[in-house]
Amino acid sequence: MKTIEWWPKLDAEAQAWLIEHNGEVIAADVVNKIAAAGGVVTSDAWWIGDRGPEGIYLSDEAVDWIEATANGE
Repeated sequence: MKTIEWWPKLDAEAQAWLIEHNGEVIAADVVNKIAAAGGVVTSDAWWIGDRGPEGIYLSDEAVDWIEATANGE
């Protein structure tokens, strides 16, 4: 499984939000924090799943990674 490189650079609030809302559309302020932490927010980034009018979703692989990280795996 790939590692989300920008994860350790996120503040605790953004990490907690992603854990609590894993699989949901990413809040705009969290997307901004991801970009500031070095996350490239482009369609070819492996951690980006669907994009729609409501926003950006994580890929299935990123959702799984965050869940495993939250569970200490």
